[in-house]
Amino acid sequence: MRRIYSLCLLATTGLFLCGCPKTNTDFDEGKKAEAIEDYDTALVHYEAALRSAPTNAEYKLRAAHMRFTDGQFHVEKGEKALQAGDLQLAASEFKRAQAVDPSNAAADQELKKTLDLIAAKTAAASSATAPETESNDEELLTGPPEMKPLSREPINLKSTNDSRQIFEAVARLAGLSVIFDPEFVSKRITVELPNVTLEQALDTVGMASKAIWKPVTPNVIFVATDSTAKRKDIEDEVVRTFYIRNTTQPNDLTEITNGLRTLLDLRKVQQVASQNAIVIRDTPDKVLLAQKIIQDLDKAKPEVLLHIQVLSASRDRLRDLGILPGQSVALTFNPRTALQPGNTTTSSTGSSTTSTTGSASAVIPSVTLNNLQHLASADWDLALPGATANAILTDNKTRIIQDPEVRVSDNMEAKVTIGEKVPIATGSFQAGVGVGVGGGAGVVNPLVNTQFTYQDVGVKIDVTPHVHPDGEVSMKVSVEVSSLDGSSNIGGINQPIIASKKTETDIRLKDGESSILTGLIERTENINTNGIPGVAQLPLIKYLFSDNSREVIDSEVLLVLTPHIVRFPTITAENVRALAAGTDTNVRVYREMSEAQAAPAAKTAQATPQPGATPVAGTQQMAMTVPPGAQPGAVVATQLRFDPPSVALKAGETATVGLSVANVTDLYSIPLLVHYNPAVITVEDVLNGGFLSGGTQEIAIVQRIDAQHGEIVISATRQPNTPGVSGSGTLLGFKVRAVAPGNAALQILEVNARDSQQRQIPMVSGEAAIQVQ
Repeated sequence: MRRIYSLCLLATTGLFLCGCPKTNTDFDEGKKAEAIEDYDTALVHYEAALRSAPTNAEYKLRAAHMRFTDGQFHVEKGEKALQAGDLQLAASEFKRAQAVDPSNAAADQELKKTLDLIAAKTAAASSATAPETESNDEELLTGPPEMKPLSREPINLKSTNDSRQIFEAVARLAGLSVIFDPEFVSKRITVELPNVTLEQALDTVGMASKAIWKPVTPNVIFVATDSTAKRKDIEDEVVRTFYIRNTTQPNDLTEITNGLRTLLDLRKVQQVASQNAIVIRDTPDKVLLAQKIIQDLDKAKPEVLLHIQVLSASRDRLRDLGILPGQSVALTFNPRTALQPGNTTTSSTGSSTTSTTGSASAVIPSVTLNNLQHLASADWDLALPGATANAILTDNKTRIIQDPEVRVSDNMEAKVTIGEKVPIATGSFQAGVGVGVGGGAGVVNPLVNTQFTYQDVGVKIDVTPHVHPDGEVSMKVSVEVSSLDGSSNIGGINQPIIASKKTETDIRLKDGESSILTGLIERTENINTNGIPGVAQLPLIKYLFSDNSREVIDSEVLLVLTPHIVRFPTITAENVRALAAGTDTNVRVYREMSEAQAAPAAKTAQATPQPGATPVAGTQQMAMTVPPGAQPGAVVATQLRFDPPSVALKAGETATVGLSVANVTDLYSIPLLVHYNPAVITVEDVLNGGFLSGGTQEIAIVQRIDAQHGEIVISATRQPNTPGVSGSGTLLGFKVRAVAPGNAALQILEVNARDSQQRQIPMVSGEAAIQVQ
């Protein structure tokens, strides 16, 4: 017997274990990995669990959700790497996202963009390292030619002269050439330019002479008489496409386009709604201003998370206590017999008569008059009233709590509806009466020609928020709370009666501040007393002779709104910074002077003319003592000097004056601006001194000798992708010929030496004194 019990116990245990749901180890491991945000591992475990149970719906949902989450996770990592400039890591992350979730379109787009950036970077590097070869392909410039003057030192000029001559003087100080429009009309003007930039000097001279200028090449400018027609002819234009990222409605793009057209007087602007883009063709200055405006306006809209708490509570309390006695007595006539003994006359039964006194009634059968003398109390029945004892106490409570959250963008309407739809009959209908077939009464269906509409009953909330830069939120709120309050029969159809409470308001709250929108409290109290008059009002005794009931109904609706700002307006100081935009007829931008350009004149010294030297017409010649980029007070070791420092010649004789450098490191290129007195000497040629070539390499020497004005622009550069040279040696040689008796000097007005990394090398320079007998 004990063995049988053991076998039964084992069988029961086995059946119980078989009935218990089995756990999947891979699924559990996937949930653990997901909890620590190891999405790659979680996806592997979820897919393994799905392979073990292909029909498990939960496993399918988990695997699909994790595939999307893991793909999006790698896309976000790739975007971070892309912002940090690590293109290879970004491409790897995008490829991983593409492999995890092939349906992720963002991964495809970002991968293509990253590969394009890598290809462009590789092409740029290869073009920089590859030797220059002739090609028929013309590269498209991103903008008009920009000036690249030899000198960026501040200009000091005070002159009264012909405007053509002053333009040429300013250009020579910067190492530029000037060409004039054939229709240019020169006039005599007076200008004073104390320590200004090249652009400011050209603008000032142009304003004084009613002229406009533009760069034609990096070292050539074009000057013409200013007029509207001439500006249209010579002003360069650029085309640029701006992709707007944060517009949500089509009219947002139209609003930005109309604003640009009005503010900048743009004639060639086109919005492309399908690409959410704006294409502008105009002058570079106008396009730059348009870029500034678009960057200021193209901001992600602030977003608000609205936390809405709805509490609807109702309570119904009923107390019914007392003994209610009967309130009616029934008296019935019930004769024992209609005919008394000894009487041979029988009573006839006819119609009975009912008499009612108050609520008591008696039914009297037909009897003859001679039998009335035999009536007695036994012929009557009296029904005494009873009593009903009530002791009822009910307490019903109903609480409905709704706690929805909705996220909405700035100035967009959010609608929240919580409740149900109630059908309401509309249209024409009639009651159920009519005439039947054959003249009898019939019934017409009351639903003939009747339509139904559905009305929302419950809580309806419409909110339009606006986020202020100070962190507060203004909201236009409309709240309607409705409920069914019975029904009414109209034309044979029961129509619902809907009780409604509606509130509309405009409020302004801080982030996280709560506001009670509606706090509607309704209380209904019904007291009923039913009993014998007089006795029913006596204390305590009234409960024995009357029924007393009291019903209290309390209803309350409370609605609390709390805004939480989840995205603030990204308005920076740069967005509110004013920007110079030129005049009404000439919209343009102005650039601030750099520190080197705005440095005081202490960094430059006026050249002291040698006896007999003639300065350039009306200009103050300058020689650089501390080059741009050198820190004030710093010890400058690199020096440029002429060798020999002084030369004596006779008219017609020639000599070579060398230019040496001392203690230089990694010298790669050295552009120079040299000045001399063309009335005393002339420079016939510039020779390679051998130091920059390192003795084995050819270097590129570009020279432009202006014998009329006594200026030489020189640029000596090593071959591409070669290191610079260090040490001391002779850079250049100047072949000088004596012209007429007098004193002259070879002066270096500007030097812009660079190393192999294109960093500036500070240098100080001297001059060579030449005496012609």
